[in-house]
Amino acid sequence: MSLFEPTPTGHSDGATPRASTPSPLADRMRPETIEDYVGQLHILGPGKPLRRQIERDELGSMILWGPPGSGKTTLATIVARKTRSDFLRFSAVLSGIKEIKEVMAASEKSRHYGRRTVLFIDEIHRFNKAQQDAFLPYVERGDIVLIGATTENPSFEVNAALLSRAKVYMLSALSTDEVQTLLRRALNDEQRGMGAQHVEITDDLLRQIAVFSNGDARAAYNTLETAVAAAARDTEGHATITESLIEDAIQRKMLLYDKSGEEHYNLISALHKSVRNSDPSAALYWLGRMLEAGEDPLYIARRVIRMASEDIGMADHHALAVTVAAMQAVHFLGMPEGNLALAEAVVYLALAPKSNALYVGYGEVARDAQESMAEPVPLHLRNAVTGMMANFGYGKGYQYAHKAEEKLTDMQCLPDNLKDRQYFRPTDQGFEKRLKERMQVIEAWKRKQSGG
Repeated sequence: MSLFEPTPTGHSDGATPRASTPSPLADRMRPETIEDYVGQLHILGPGKPLRRQIERDELGSMILWGPPGSGKTTLATIVARKTRSDFLRFSAVLSGIKEIKEVMAASEKSRHYGRRTVLFIDEIHRFNKAQQDAFLPYVERGDIVLIGATTENPSFEVNAALLSRAKVYMLSALSTDEVQTLLRRALNDEQRGMGAQHVEITDDLLRQIAVFSNGDARAAYNTLETAVAAAARDTEGHATITESLIEDAIQRKMLLYDKSGEEHYNLISALHKSVRNSDPSAALYWLGRMLEAGEDPLYIARRVIRMASEDIGMADHHALAVTVAAMQAVHFLGMPEGNLALAEAVVYLALAPKSNALYVGYGEVARDAQESMAEPVPLHLRNAVTGMMANFGYGKGYQYAHKAEEKLTDMQCLPDNLKDRQYFRPTDQGFEKRLKERMQVIEAWKRKQSGG
């Protein structure tokens, strides 16, 4: 059941036995030290608690939760190299209750001899509740330090009792830059990578592999390895990687795109302006360009929500609800099933009546808040929550609108230096036309009250 061959001292040091046939590039390039690990600085940066635990070999039970290729197993291998304990690996796919009990019995015996066992369980979410319960007493007694890896939310997939005895660390998908760093390292490493193969590839193509991997380092390694294997060699044995080789490796046409570069901003700008110009076909096209190129759908969802408030606003007060629902659908369904929810949202926005009254109005509010004197809140608008505050005049002169026949009062609600400002000026578009009419009724009533 050991992940690594034991050393003569009886515990694992992480030395992986070399097979006669080369292992996959992703396996060969696993970092061997915490210093070589790329990403997850929020939990492994200098001084972070998890890094200190690993460096000091003072591990507690933990659950590593993150998407595929984010480094969960790699982190476990680093722990295996660092720890002075017996390190065992379990696969939730291949193991059952019988194997669990055998390993737990051995771990209990080792503890009596003063040895600690670190147990790494890959895909712990695949264990049913009964199998997870089998670990619980051994974790409680300290017979084992449990490290579980899962791509699923531990709150739903791991027993509450087991979860309460383990610290959950959430790993993020790697950024495009981080994946590109790993690929470049593989190309330069002559011992474990492809440095001896003299591979030539442009930075643009390497970045495209990183973009298409969508934060999955393993997928990026596999794409690069497939492309290199298919590349023709020149007389000196050099392999040149072309765009067509990358397209064959990923089984799809590569689109010019960079999640953090200029093209990223160009495409989201094109989508936004197509929506603003009420062109549903163009909006759908630019949406598809981004999604098919591997853009994070939740990034698009966030921008679409912004469009609803900036360019439609109160002209169609359902627009915001439609976009938020699309975001929730993408989060719930994932991709590619969620792409139609985003498509529905952008078409709705493109065809909705347009108004930037909220955008303009809030901009004016922001400028006044920054540039004008921040006058105190008028006393009549303050709550008199204590007797002393009431004595100082808090709440004095407040008019409760619900007691008025028209549900209106002529009470001033802006500070004196801004009392005549009007920030929201609705247009005649869509629902805003009704709001404009309502505001005109309110203003006419107030003029009448003041004798104007």
